Amino acid sequence: MIQIPRIIAHRGSPKAAPENTLASFRQAARDGAAWVEFDVVLTADGRPVIFHDDALDRTTDGAGLIADTPFDVLRNLDAGAWFSRAFAGELIPTLEEALELFAELGLGFNMEIKPAAGREQETAEVALATARASWNGPVPLISSFSRIAVATAKEVQPGWPRGILFDHIAEDWREAADKLEVVSIGANHRHLSREIVAAVHASARKVTAYTVNDAARASLLFSWGVDALFSDIPGTLLKTFP
Repeated sequence: MIQIPRIIAHRGSPKAAPENTLASFRQAARDGAAWVEFDVVLTADGRPVIFHDDALDRTTDGAGLIADTPFDVLRNLDAGAWFSRAFAGELIPTLEEALELFAELGLGFNMEIKPAAGREQETAEVALATARASWNGPVPLISSFSRIAVATAKEVQPGWPRGILFDHIAEDWREAADKLEVVSIGANHRHLSREIVAAVHASARKVTAYTVNDAARASLLFSWGVDALFSDIPGTLLKTFP
């Protein structure tokens, strides 16, 4: 089974640099993270880029839906000034640019496929084809809240381990996990319990939890047996949980 570090940098190091940017990934590496997590979406013209929200407004100087925006428009947006003037001019990275940086920095990664409605299969196919062509490093973890995206990953890149994500873990998680042949179950840490963690481990799968920014909470989750935590403050947690 894939080896996942206990602390994974969530969208890079987003308390210190604008999330899901190359600056944030560089900061995560400086913070000592071994892995980063990021979100991949498609532009209107099908380019895979690193971005979290459906809309551009929160983390760029643009507006509207990223799925409706062509890449040449995205490429002229500022994805850093909203965070601080020091990051003005930071771009929305392409998937290829992010993977090139990870190779340079020696980072592993968890790629979350985050499709717009109706583009689940397409997003997974494009993201995985791009990643396969661009990445020669350690085997990554591919995850998604979308079961269609995870199923597509299973078909097009079966050699890369998969995880399925939940807010609350669904009642049919075992059936879904078996069908999709996933190696991990990810969930909102607020909705986990010792019993749920034990049940997932009994199915021979890992448990990942997002987004944990408190050392006391991290300690409790690890005491339950949670295998990995996604954190916005990886450097801080790594000092306590190296």
